[in-house]
Formats: sequence, C-alpha cells, structure tokens
Amino acid sequence: MALVSDVLEWLAALPQPALVGATGGLILLECTIGLGFIAPGEAGLLVASTTVSAGPGGFSLTRFLILWGVVTVAAACGDSIGYAIGRRFGPSLRETKLIQKYGAEGWDKTTGILRKRGAWAVFFGRWLPVVRTLMPAAAGTAGLPYRKFLPAAMLGAASWSLVHISIGAALGEAAKQIEKYLNTGGLIVVAGLVLALFLVWTIRKRKKAKAAAAEKKPVTESA
Repeated sequence: MALVSDVLEWLAALPQPALVGATGGLILLECTIGLGFIAPGEAGLLVASTTVSAGPGGFSLTRFLILWGVVTVAAACGDSIGYAIGRRFGPSLRETKLIQKYGAEGWDKTTGILRKRGAWAVFFGRWLPVVRTLMPAAAGTAGLPYRKFLPAAMLGAASWSLVHISIGAALGEAAKQIEKYLNTGGLIVVAGLVLALFLVWTIRKRKKAKAAAAEKKPVTESA
C-alpha cells in the first residue's frame, strides 16, 4: 500500500506531458496479466484526470482528448499483450504462483463469463477490477479469435477511460470551485461553524454531567 501511495504522489507531481505518458504506462501494465494486482492504473487515471480542468484556463478539451486517446491505446495494447500470453501458455496460467495467490477465483469467474458471453465478456470485463486484469489472458487461453477480441477490447477501453476521465475532470473542477470560495470570508464562515459545533458539544457534555450527578445524589442521601 505504501508503494501505491508513493507512485500516486509521484504521478501527481509530474508536468502534464509526463503525467499523460506515465498514466498510459500504468494502464498498460495494469492490463497485462498479473501486473494489474500491483500497478495502480485506475487510481493513477483519476489523479491524471483531475489535471484536465486544473490548468490556467480551466477545462481543456485538448488535454481531455489527448489523455483519453493515450489511455485507450495503452489499455488496448496491454490487453493484446495479455491475450498473447494466454495464447502462448494456455490453461497452465491458472496454476502459476501469481494467479494462485491473487486471482484463482477471479480466473474461474472470468473463464465462466467468457464461455457464456464471448466477445461481450471482454467488453464488460473492462469494468470489473480483477476480471479486467485476467480477461485478456483468459480470452487467449479460451481461443477467442483476435479479430473478435480486439474490437471488444478497444470499445471497452474507450468507454471505461471516458467515464473515469470525466469523473476525474469533474472532481478537479469541484476542487477548484471549493478553493475559490475558501477565501478569507469563507474561512471565517468555516471557523464560525467549528466554534458553534464546539459550543453545542460543550453544552451537551455539561448537561450529561449534571444528569449523572443528579442520579447519584439520592443514593448518597439514603445511605
């Protein structure tokens, strides 16, 4: 967990071009079998997405489209690598130490979905955290034709990244608005609310103390 936090902090400190490239790299690693359990691709994407609306001019459609394109291509490339690994090693992948440690149950779930849904499973699997990492290799292992796999992977990556970047951009804009209103006047209002809450808490505490003392008093007198 500390490693993931360090990576996200490092990502947030990068200049815009390097941030986009690093985010694409994390997404590619996440989509390659096994590395998705280590690389914080989804969290990194949200961090990068907040910068879409954090520039001097506010929201930038150009930054949005560039990030979307890079992430979509990176995700599709990572999926293709995972698919190739699945084609090469087949069902023996399930018995590897990595899958046994992190995702044996997820692997079985993924292969079950593939048997029922085919290419649709590749598309919808993009939205499921563990399945997203295992689906490409499972599709290669199951023998799903690449001509069916790639379009489904591309569409899944495009829609998934569009939603996540939109959420990150909205969060970035919201943070800007909060920062804008938290000027001196806003800080005074916040300080007033904190003081009011403190006074209410103090009054309630004193009332409880008096009530407790009143309950003990008759017992002392009777004794």
